[in-house]
Amino acid sequence: MACRNVKEHAVIRTVVSPQRASLSLVVCLALTLGACTLSGPSPKVAAVAPVAAPVLAPLPDGSGCGPSIARTQAVVDSDVATGNLNQPVGARFSSDLARAAEACRAGRDREAIGLLAAAKSRYGYP
Repeated sequence: MACRNVKEHAVIRTVVSPQRASLSLVVCLALTLGACTLSGPSPKVAAVAPVAAPVLAPLPDGSGCGPSIARTQAVVDSDVATGNLNQPVGARFSSDLARAAEACRAGRDREAIGLLAAAKSRYGYP
């Protein structure tokens, strides 16, 4: 059956303002949430004892390759102790730092700083 008169079959649309739609949504949510009630006692939550932070030695001061390597080694030791770095990776990192420290003690500062930078980059330390 064909439409004879377009006006007879026009769709009527209701336009709702955004403010009214938002208000309706808020009221609907409030009613939904208001219908939620707990029956019975609330569940017991076990208390968690605070974990004491490990006592760390102060980081070495100064500039140059020696103190820089020592500071990095202290951070690695701390990360292994707290579990932020696993033991095998910490041992490899420390081995790389030992090579840098050896170069530093031999007076090869530039090489030591390069070895330190390479080790830090390899293990994702800034």
